[in-house]
Amino acid sequence: MPQILSHLRWLASLLAGVFLSVSPSAYGQKPAGAGSGNRSLPDSPQPKQPAIVESSGGTAHRFIGYVSNKSFVFPDIATSEGPLPVSAKFKIFINQSISPPYILAAAFNAGVSQARNVPEAYGQGWDAFGGRFGAAMARASSTSFFSTFALASALHQDPRFFPQSHPSVWSSIKYSTVRLFVTRNDSGRDGFNTSGLVGTLAAETLANVYLPVSEQTGAKTAERFGIDLAWRFASNMFKNYWPTIFQSMGLNRLKVVPTPHPSTPTVDDGPH
Repeated sequence: MPQILSHLRWLASLLAGVFLSVSPSAYGQKPAGAGSGNRSLPDSPQPKQPAIVESSGGTAHRFIGYVSNKSFVFPDIATSEGPLPVSAKFKIFINQSISPPYILAAAFNAGVSQARNVPEAYGQGWDAFGGRFGAAMARASSTSFFSTFALASALHQDPRFFPQSHPSVWSSIKYSTVRLFVTRNDSGRDGFNTSGLVGTLAAETLANVYLPVSEQTGAKTAERFGIDLAWRFASNMFKNYWPTIFQSMGLNRLKVVPTPHPSTPTVDDGPH
């Protein structure tokens, strides 16, 4: 347990320093393409109606999302098609860092590493598990900080995930893979996911500061980066089906997921 607190205190201090170094004018700047300010943020309490989102290729796709304050499992699922201000990206980062998937994934990774006794420097026992869990949480939180907030704000990219409408298994696999490398810009166009990929690599490079010496190599950093992408793919699959799961279970009466409009065309394969 002391090792968990040590890792998290170290990360909190680092992120606070980086955040405070961000220019106040940059924090208050509207992203490219922002409107008059009446667009709903991801945690808006008003349920969103389905909308048509135009991709960069001009193909119409149905937008589906849910109010993230009512479902804190995936706070980065989009609830509006408009661009996010920097403050909203920071809010998503905070919500992600304490979301159940991050905590469960960190506990799972710590358990597997404990069973394999890697890195050996941690040893065994509850203190060792705490050290592994703390390191996993620190890596996940720093990844979210760089990808969702810092780089997404600097590069004017949208860190949210836009689910498909009624995805098939194959289309969801393709879409979840594509979204590892493609993301929306604040202008609404698709582009290379620089913030997601470079942010993840930056977080794993930073992890070499607090991980055991045996993990501080280029090969180990690349291995962790690959594992992170695999976890992100799995997360994309869950997020892509999340609104569909709510509807199939009849939970749309909770007004968490908007009811699809029957006259809206459905496109399952293309990115949103």
